Amino acid sequence: MSTRVFLELLAREASAVEFEGPVLAARTAGADAATLAELEEAKLAALKVRALLRRRARREAELSALFDTAGDLAALRDLDAVLEAIVHRARQLLGTDAAYMTLHDPDRGDTRMRVTDGSVSAKFRSLRLAMGAGLGGLVAQTATPYSTADYFADERFRHMHDIDDAVQEEGLVAILGVPLKLGGRVIGVLFAANRSVRPFTQDEVVLLGSLAAHAAVAIDNARLLQETRNALEELSEANRRLNAHSEAVERAALAHDRMTGLVLRGGGVEDVAAVVTEVLGGSLAVLDDAGRPITGDLGGPGEHAVRASAGRTAPSGDADRMDGADRADGPGRLDAAAIAEAAQSSRTLGRTVRRGDLLVASVDVGGEPLCTLVLRTGRQVSDTDHRILERAALVTALLLLFRRTVAEAEGRVRGELLDDLISRPGLGGLGERARRVGVDLDGDHVVIVVRHDGGRERAAFWASSRATLEHGLAAQRGDEVVLLLPGGDPGLLAKRVAAELSASLGHPATAGACGPVRGIAGVAAAHREARRCADALRALGRAGEGAGAAELGFVGLLVGEGRDIGTFLDSALGPVIDYDARRGTSLVGTLTAYFGTGGSLSRTAEALHIHVNTVTQRLDRIGRLLGAGWQEPERALELQLALRLHRISHPTA
Repeated sequence: MSTRVFLELLAREASAVEFEGPVLAARTAGADAATLAELEEAKLAALKVRALLRRRARREAELSALFDTAGDLAALRDLDAVLEAIVHRARQLLGTDAAYMTLHDPDRGDTRMRVTDGSVSAKFRSLRLAMGAGLGGLVAQTATPYSTADYFADERFRHMHDIDDAVQEEGLVAILGVPLKLGGRVIGVLFAANRSVRPFTQDEVVLLGSLAAHAAVAIDNARLLQETRNALEELSEANRRLNAHSEAVERAALAHDRMTGLVLRGGGVEDVAAVVTEVLGGSLAVLDDAGRPITGDLGGPGEHAVRASAGRTAPSGDADRMDGADRADGPGRLDAAAIAEAAQSSRTLGRTVRRGDLLVASVDVGGEPLCTLVLRTGRQVSDTDHRILERAALVTALLLLFRRTVAEAEGRVRGELLDDLISRPGLGGLGERARRVGVDLDGDHVVIVVRHDGGRERAAFWASSRATLEHGLAAQRGDEVVLLLPGGDPGLLAKRVAAELSASLGHPATAGACGPVRGIAGVAAAHREARRCADALRALGRAGEGAGAAELGFVGLLVGEGRDIGTFLDSALGPVIDYDARRGTSLVGTLTAYFGTGGSLSRTAEALHIHVNTVTQRLDRIGRLLGAGWQEPERALELQLALRLHRISHPTA
């Protein structure tokens, strides 16, 4: 009977107090001692069974929770989410005020707080524990669980000031820590803690250790998964880059093949530029060795493009426009100094350089610049696109070298012909030679002589290109450039040649012209008159201009072919010139200064840096040589004209 009562209590999961009821009822009913002893024994047995059942139930619940935890951790893929789930489940399973986790930091050799649940202190959440320091450091160092009901009163641990301050700020008292082990290596510590004194049972230590074992595996899986993801992303990125590189190489090879094909088919610089802009986009300008546009447009919408032929000049029909607004457009308007600096850097480095939204690739030959490509583009340009621009610059340089070689060869033929027309007009076959290079000597032509202070090679190349374009001839004779161009207006052609060659050289070029002439016989005489016109312009202080005899006024009457300048000089100024030649004096210079200062003795003395008395003595000598009346208006005008002609014919005198 007694056993049955206690079985019923066990069946309905009665509290421990209720198991005292049958004993108390029997004692009240006056049961004998044997009965009471039997009931007491049955009660104790029932309580033992009850405790066992409760432990089994608790264990089952813990195992179920561990199973659920393992499932939850297996489903997680993000490492941070895994760590947060572990700490949260530890706090739930042990019913503590807080739970947290520290992970090993291999770089610093300690452990650092990684995740907390139930924490309120910022200082605690950023805590680091040295190996062996505090409870957590000891767990990490020994790979052994440790617990304390009252951390601050426990002398087993090496208390560190910073650790104790953080724990005290968090308000923790009872702490349990178990190692997170992966094989024989401790990767961290899992903690459960209370803010009041509380001893941790062995079952709780085992339970937290089991959770830590699951957590270590989950952390390692998450780490491996993250590494796998990273590896896959790296492979994907590498594959993307490889595909992009393959596409870029194929695009570069196609562009190079197209440019090579253009050259083989006789294409020009403009065709190569068109391929570059089609492949790379943007706008392209091709500059010659002096930084002037050969072709291209870097201006904004609606602005006029800069265009020129490979001969570095526009065709004759475009001369007026080239002298006007067109010269203000193009790269020069975009800071020519910056482009020149970028071109120099490109030649030095042997690759494309970027300046703002401009890409610059420049090629030189033997240290001398040959051409520069300037690409304006607002988009991001790859390294392969840089290579395309560099290849385009090389192809353009080859084209220009080829054209220059052809032009130089043709220029030599034309130059030799013009030289023979001037020096040996009686030589046979001159007309036939002219016809072979496309020059009709039976038509009207103008002979132009150019004096300049620029580079001889550049001037000769420019003249040869101009002559080729206009079906004329050009030659370099000493320090002068001579052209024979079709036309009937020597003044107009001289002005055009002077302006364009001055722009090309960057220095004044003075052009004298004579014409029109027909046939072979008149070329030599026209050359002599053109030379005198050029010398007259320079003597008159009109360097950089162009003119024929008709544009020189009264001077033209004297420098024209057939004029007897020598006789005029002898009659007007001969005695003074002879006196200077015999005595080594400077009467001609004194007379020039005297007329130049308006007949002022003092200003003449100042100009010549001599005393006024010396000026008076020299003028007296001049008066005796020239005779009375030399200062009369008509005679003075004649003397001044003679002095000007003397300076023209003797520029160093």
